[in-house]
Formats: sequence, structure tokens, C-alpha cells
Amino acid sequence: MFNKSSQNDSHSNASPPRIGEIQPVRSKNVSVLGPTLVIRGELSADEDLVIEGTIEGKIAHHNKNLTVGKQGRVTADIHAKAVLVEGELNGDIHSDGLVSMAKTANVNGNVYCARLVMEEGACFNGKVEMVLPNPVHAVMDDDIDENLTA
Repeated sequence: MFNKSSQNDSHSNASPPRIGEIQPVRSKNVSVLGPTLVIRGELSADEDLVIEGTIEGKIAHHNKNLTVGKQGRVTADIHAKAVLVEGELNGDIHSDGLVSMAKTANVNGNVYCARLVMEEGACFNGKVEMVLPNPVHAVMDDDIDENLTA
């Protein structure tokens, strides 16, 4: 009646946030942690997340996109599908997809990802290790194909 299921489906496979894109403030399936919010501990969510506040601890956001906004101050290791850093991050980034650093980013930590984009002016201190996204699934798919043809 209200086409609610089709609206939710359009946001379930959201593309990774891109440098320079205006991030929606109150889009469906996106949470925004405001600039006055301070969290210490482990943060986990099953929706895209924009951090404009201060986070200290660990961020487990495996299947969703994470943005550290221009006002965001994060001291944590991040595990997310895709990461966009516009603010300050002290910690490692683990991503199966894209990691983007805007010109306003200040990142101190290592990056483990499939793809990396850095805008001119971004400050990055650490090492980068490029990893293939989900190599286990690719091997399993090849094994299945061989078993079917044998």
C-alpha cells in the first residue's frame, strides 16, 4: 500500500560514500552521531553510520559503510565494508572494499583494503596493505564449479 518494502530495498545495497559527496543528514538506514556525542567502548550497527562526534574503542561495522565526518574524532580500529575519512582517525582500518581519505582527513594507522583513494591534502601516517575482497568465497565458488562439471 505504501511501497515501504521497495523503499527499504533501494537503501540496502548503498554504494560506498565518495569524497566530496554531500552526505545525507537523515536518510533511511543511516545513523548520524552528532558532534557533542562521546562514546567509549565498542560500537556496532547494522546500518550506514556517519560519525561527527568522538569515539574511543572499537568499531565493528562489517557489512555497512562508515564515514568519519569533518568534525569526527575517532581513536579506534575500524572494521567496515567501506570507509570515508574526512576528520581525524587514530587506528587501523580494515575494509573489504573502498577506503577514501578526503583532503581534510588526518589518519594515523594502517589500512587494509581492496581499494584506496586519497584526495590531495589528506594526511596519512601508516602502511597500506591491499587485500582481495573475500578470497575464501572465490575459492569456494571455483571448487563448486569444478565439482559440477566433473
